[in-house]
Amino acid sequence: MFLTRFRVNTARPGARRLLSSPQVLHAAVMSSFPSLLPSDAPPPDGPRVLWRLDHTTRAEVVLHVVSPDRPDLTHLVEQAGWPAAATHAAPGWESRAYGPFLDRLTAGERWAFRLTANPVHHIRRKADEPTKRTAHVTPVHQMGWLLKRQEQCGFHVLEKPAEMRLLPSGTTHEGQPHHGDRYALTVHDKRALAFDKSRDPAQPGVRKGAVSLVTVTFDGRLEITDPELMRRALRQGIGKAKAYGCGLLTLAPLGTAG
Repeated sequence: MFLTRFRVNTARPGARRLLSSPQVLHAAVMSSFPSLLPSDAPPPDGPRVLWRLDHTTRAEVVLHVVSPDRPDLTHLVEQAGWPAAATHAAPGWESRAYGPFLDRLTAGERWAFRLTANPVHHIRRKADEPTKRTAHVTPVHQMGWLLKRQEQCGFHVLEKPAEMRLLPSGTTHEGQPHHGDRYALTVHDKRALAFDKSRDPAQPGVRKGAVSLVTVTFDGRLEITDPELMRRALRQGIGKAKAYGCGLLTLAPLGTAG
């Protein structure tokens, strides 16, 4: 496993094209692995290629990639990096072995974390209708989506000390516990994305359907409860829309960014 970091040169036209479409960026990320073909499906229970864009400031965007193999991002440097500054020692991206870090994780450790995800649920408006996948749109429900998955992912989100909470204990939202002030967890960078799926070269002009999804970024603090489940979440991602920049969970020492 490898964890890779690539800083995007947002001033370049190629970068703007990549950042405007998760479909295009996904194709560019997958092209970083010579052994993978475009038609290759990820293994159902094994490590997969995950990626995430972090908009750290208005002008700084960082691409993170977790992958079973070491990537070659030369094409991304040429399109959306600083190719003139690239050298053999500093090619324009940083990759490091991720396996040793994952192997060292133990129960009880506390970390800061970041996750961009596609929080969804299935609803049925009428009893005789099939269920439909629908995005959670409020921060409270988005937090609830993550909290429901924390146990199966091998961690729990830390709670704030009582003296740091602004809402009184027992506050509810639509009859359910209000998560917004109880946990060391924030939701931000909500994005509504809509784009066409890739088209079949054999059928020019034929659209294969549109994709629309809502993504949000979670920042918070967690404690590991089951290291093996935690490792699986870090390798396989959390939730849907992994091909479009969702699901990648990263850890950082407490007091630092995710």
